Amino acid sequence: MRQLALSTMFAQQARFEDGAAFARFAAEAGYDAIEVSHSTPAAKIEAILRCGMLPVVSVHQPAPYERLPNGRGNSSLNLASLDEDERRAAVEAAARSIDLAARVGAPRVVVHLGHVGESAAQYDEELALRRAYDAGEREGERVEALRATLRQRRASAAEPYLAAARRSLEELVALAEPNGIALGIENRYHFHEIPHPEEYGPLFEGFAPEQVGYWHDVGHAEVLHRLGLIDQHAWLRRWSGRCVGAHLHDVEGIGDHRAPGDGDVDWTYVVQGVRHLPQLTLEINQYQPAERVRAARAFLAGIGLG
Repeated sequence: MRQLALSTMFAQQARFEDGAAFARFAAEAGYDAIEVSHSTPAAKIEAILRCGMLPVVSVHQPAPYERLPNGRGNSSLNLASLDEDERRAAVEAAARSIDLAARVGAPRVVVHLGHVGESAAQYDEELALRRAYDAGEREGERVEALRATLRQRRASAAEPYLAAARRSLEELVALAEPNGIALGIENRYHFHEIPHPEEYGPLFEGFAPEQVGYWHDVGHAEVLHRLGLIDQHAWLRRWSGRCVGAHLHDVEGIGDHRAPGDGDVDWTYVVQGVRHLPQLTLEINQYQPAERVRAARAFLAGIGLG
């Protein structure tokens, strides 16, 4: 039977303030393992480990969660930044995730490789596009203009950020490889983030699959497809063979991180692309009902991912 892990994304609620309570819930709900999310503080991680209820099989960079001097979380650090101080800080935060994975014996670290641009405010058009979608405006001259602007702006600025992302990746591989840890580069939620499907090739170049692979996030691919920005099939069609892990969650509209079965994703292509994986992670947000989290395993079994 395939191993299913539950991400501590679901643990961001008062009843799981003690990480041991989350671990007990996950075990009782039928999960085999835990993934530590980048939203999880060190104290909660330590409580999960002390209780020994379930193994931690993957760590999502940058875990543990830490608040930066500017008040933002460490997930705001950009591994592709052109500001060398920020890039170094981002590498150091990711290195702590690798250290954690090595300590607990987790063979995978999920990596957000950064984004193009130093400020997400440069991509206000994406926010406008998302608001248009929610309002029922899916096509038309204004929507096409927003998409065209997003594509042009990212394409014209991407090259140096991709180079910085590659430098960060090289440094992280050097830290992960001696510990037998593979880095899974996740497809991202926002259009300005790295990588797009065609950008994985240069990032993978020179690395073996056991060093760096593709990590598929179902909801991220689905949302960018629904916004008309990137075909949902482009990721797994090209990189299924390099896939080392996946985040499974459902989508309603452009709201993701719902329990599988509580949305309208067409799972057929997902099953085809990830069914060779021996372990999958359910990345379900804290707003989903517990009964949906419990029912997700049976749903996945019904579609061939049990």
